[in-house]
Amino acid sequence: MPLARTAATFVSPIVESRRWLKGVQFRDDQPLLNLSQAAPADPPPEGLRRAMAEAVLHQTSAHLYGPVLGNDDLRAALAQQMSRHYAAAVTAAEVAITSGCNQAFAAAIASLCGEGDEVILPTPWYFNHKMWLDMQGVTTLPLPVGDGMLPEVAKAEALITDRTRAIALVTPNNPCGVEYPAALLDGFFDLAKRHGITLIVDETYRDFDSRSGAPHGLFQRDDWRDTLVHLYSFSKAYRLTGHRVGAIAAGEARLFEMEKFLDTVTICPAQLGQIGATWGIENLADWLAGERAEILDRRAAIEEGFAPLAAKGWTLLGTGAYFAYVAHPFEASADALAQKILTEIGILMLPGTMFTPEGAPEGQRQFRVAFANVDRAGIAEMITRLASFDG
Repeated sequence: MPLARTAATFVSPIVESRRWLKGVQFRDDQPLLNLSQAAPADPPPEGLRRAMAEAVLHQTSAHLYGPVLGNDDLRAALAQQMSRHYAAAVTAAEVAITSGCNQAFAAAIASLCGEGDEVILPTPWYFNHKMWLDMQGVTTLPLPVGDGMLPEVAKAEALITDRTRAIALVTPNNPCGVEYPAALLDGFFDLAKRHGITLIVDETYRDFDSRSGAPHGLFQRDDWRDTLVHLYSFSKAYRLTGHRVGAIAAGEARLFEMEKFLDTVTICPAQLGQIGATWGIENLADWLAGERAEILDRRAAIEEGFAPLAAKGWTLLGTGAYFAYVAHPFEASADALAQKILTEIGILMLPGTMFTPEGAPEGQRQFRVAFANVDRAGIAEMITRLASFDG
């Protein structure tokens, strides 16, 4: 008998890593450094929380069903924000709000793929993308990255078959942190268009991109609606992780198909999260610029302070947004080392085996460092502890 779809995929790495913490005692002088999850731990700014609280008390619609594709005011505000950010013309009708960015990806796949179809994912991949494809009976075509942890168009083209429906890219990347050059995204768009498939671009971390101006010109193309599906999350920008607010930008015909999925799964995105996201767009531009500056400073702290680890044989493979991606120098596999590093020096990191196909040798040499909740002092402490670790 075939396995149920959930039984056929792996356990979420975040769930698994939390289990590792059970029963572990940390020294007073070496408390836990949790570098496992890329999510802000602090609450949203007070003004945003007050806006949500006022809505709870005084806005009847905050407690009712809303439109399946999201509230009109948030769709309009996001479309305007995107138009400014990408120097393009994106309309509210081309934007939908979802219950988190994971649901945005799920809706896109539901609208594109049938049983046995294929999606190309660069590896290391974002594990929830792989999990969802497994649970939908969609075959994942792994695309190992090349120099600079960047996927290569020619290698992707070699994977395409008559069952391939999409290529999914994440930039700034999770787990590697690297920012994909505009020319690379253009190349993937042209590849997808040439083969009649869809390019999915997940920019969950776009607000922490180190580049100024539009990071790419995909929305400036007259034909973007025929090829591109764009994903976004408000979770990182406004600390709304628990309220689950994501977004999709796509052609109206594609959103029509996604609407069927969204209506069936959640009926509508939660009202309070949408109210918070709308207030954030309208009021938090300067605050968000400060958040971006802080994250970029943490990235710089890793790059500037990495020398003691490099001297011990560690390699910094990529940095950006909330992540650093590193290779370790030891004989043991990263999945075995992860729990040893946790118990011996109090650092929780996810091994590269959680971001690569089973048995892939590169995953056994790598770790993801999620530094969203570790300041410069914490980063210095991380480097000191890892440099002292002998495997």
